[in-house]
Amino acid sequence: MDATTGGTPSVQYHNISEQTIASLVTSPAAIFPRQQRHCFGNETPGEFPLSANPSIVLHVLTGCNLDPQDLAKLEVTCSFFRQPAHFAPDYMLSLSEIAALDMCQKRAIFKPMTDEQRLDLKEKCGGSWKLVLRFLLAGEACSRIEKSQAIAGPGHSIVVTSKGAVYSFGSNSSGQLGHGTTEEESRPRLIRSLQGIRIIQAAAGANRTMLISDTGRVYSFGKDSFGEAEYGAQGNKLVTTPQLVESLKDIFVVQAAIGNFFTAVLSREGVVYTFSWGNDSKLGHQTEPSDLEPHPLLGALENTPVVQIAAGYCYLLALACQPSGMSVYSVGCGLGGKLGHGTRTDEKQPRLIEQFQNLNLQPIEVAAGAWHAAVVGRDGRVCTWGWGRYGCLGHGNEDCESVPKVVEALSNIKAVHVATGDYTTFVVSDDGDVYSFGCGESSSLGHNIAVADGQEIRQVNVLNPELVTSLKQVNERVVQISLTNSIYWNAHTFALTESGKLYAFGAGDQGQLGVELVDNQTERADPEQVEIDLS
Repeated sequence: MDATTGGTPSVQYHNISEQTIASLVTSPAAIFPRQQRHCFGNETPGEFPLSANPSIVLHVLTGCNLDPQDLAKLEVTCSFFRQPAHFAPDYMLSLSEIAALDMCQKRAIFKPMTDEQRLDLKEKCGGSWKLVLRFLLAGEACSRIEKSQAIAGPGHSIVVTSKGAVYSFGSNSSGQLGHGTTEEESRPRLIRSLQGIRIIQAAAGANRTMLISDTGRVYSFGKDSFGEAEYGAQGNKLVTTPQLVESLKDIFVVQAAIGNFFTAVLSREGVVYTFSWGNDSKLGHQTEPSDLEPHPLLGALENTPVVQIAAGYCYLLALACQPSGMSVYSVGCGLGGKLGHGTRTDEKQPRLIEQFQNLNLQPIEVAAGAWHAAVVGRDGRVCTWGWGRYGCLGHGNEDCESVPKVVEALSNIKAVHVATGDYTTFVVSDDGDVYSFGCGESSSLGHNIAVADGQEIRQVNVLNPELVTSLKQVNERVVQISLTNSIYWNAHTFALTESGKLYAFGAGDQGQLGVELVDNQTERADPEQVEIDLS
């Protein structure tokens, strides 16, 4: 059983099999018969010693930040945790439910919600505050909300500090750096027009940037369309400073993802909205490339809360939180099998990827590369699927996989984070080590392995996961990887460490690394620290 963040020792509950929260809540007595035990003094066997003062127990449950599943296990272990606790605001809630509600109220996204909005979210999550808590925690873990983060966009970079300040650098031909100019920046520069606004999440696409504040507002700058900015005629209007996206003002947004021809945003209630996909209805929306009106993704996701979205080339992945567990849905272009359904056909409505049930894998994070995708499971396994060019799936070949397949070469580690780009994949283990595989161009894999090819020196493609020793040598625990996810730009990579240091490598021809390149270099193979204060 996991205790959470601060290293609190785990409390062990033996002889309890792993089950979903929903199954534990619905039929506890039938599965776990009450165990008789003798207590101190004259207490009746089977009674909980602290039952006379449940407020102490509640304080302990809340203070230990127990996992929602642990709270559910307490209920099925002892009737004391199942019976009404007689505490406000709902005197019929059990101690475990009250503890879950208290922990929900500590979350930044939950705090500003009205009572009606909270009850609606509870109903959508399955009718339990423990399920709401799981939904909130899963979203925070996937998106690094209220934590520092780095985004390696196509030709430009965005860095968000833990206090919500934003720095940008790199290519700026469309004003995508947000400084009010179109001049390139080779060093991190603070976006001063955001003073007084706390940013918690960022997304970078070709020549455009989106930022999300702690109040759910979305700011956008760069090209004003969602078509292929590299080759399309759309987007002649340039926005060089952050501007509020008016069409999203009535939606409390917590995450954004920019794909080719479309953008997706996720609301705090777990609803996915997309806009400007284009008039071929690949996402079920008949819109024009300049359409800025959000449209909710309905179908299978209409009543299913989503905790994370990831956008690739013309497709979208959604990590959903259901009472039975976590699941992944995909929609859009199916070329290369990247939707994960065993075919290469398009899907106009979100469709459940069923293979994870066959693998008995509970997804906790999704990543959408340009042409391939990846998932990390709760047990630390990594699955990849889609176009396998250059070995980006990590299976030792360049074959396509139309359903998720476990990366067996990573079976000796427990993965906690995965990132994908244009035919490249990175995996971070629970001890902070980093593995990468796929296309070696632009030195973005971090291995610095090159071969002579005629008059040129080129980086070697990696078909199996390999430890990035150059990051191992910096003696820092890596917590986040971000890499360029575009088929038209040279790729670069960021590695963010637990102590808040940022390392960059890969293509730097537009200043997107934020570090100095010498002797006419256009890329850097070894990680170099970016001089920026992320605290």
